[in-house]
Amino acid sequence: MRSTLPTTFFRQAVARPRHPVSFTARRFASTSSENAQKKAQDALGAAQKNAEKLWENAKKFLGPLGERAGSMLGSYRQPMIYNAQVARELLKQIYIAERLQPPTSLATVTDAYSTLWSRAKSPAYWRGILANGELVKVGIYAAEAYGIFKIGEILGRRSLVGYNLH
Repeated sequence: MRSTLPTTFFRQAVARPRHPVSFTARRFASTSSENAQKKAQDALGAAQKNAEKLWENAKKFLGPLGERAGSMLGSYRQPMIYNAQVARELLKQIYIAERLQPPTSLATVTDAYSTLWSRAKSPAYWRGILANGELVKVGIYAAEAYGIFKIGEILGRRSLVGYNLH
């Protein structure tokens, strides 16, 4: 019985030089861990210092009412201020990294809403997103928007169901 592979294949396999492949692992560290820890400690110290300044200014501005609010918070005051400062810094970094900016003119806002409205009214747009499968994504966005609206409504009522009439 004869082999179906040509003999040139075997000749090339035997003649092919075999070089051992060696991989050397390298670590490309952008910063050392000590440097990162120092930066984190500095940021923590700065946030705490800013939080204390903010708290003192709020107490001065609010007077006795501010003192009362501070005493009502008790031991929760420090973590609340810290978390607010961290959230502010995080949002600031996101704002800068994403190059966000408020609209520069009213025309920009009206153009965006007119585009949304024209797409919502157009049956061709809905057929297009149905055909390419983006209808699920639009449905998820709609559910998110509805959920955010309902959360705002609950917070505005200060009650989960209905209004407190008492």
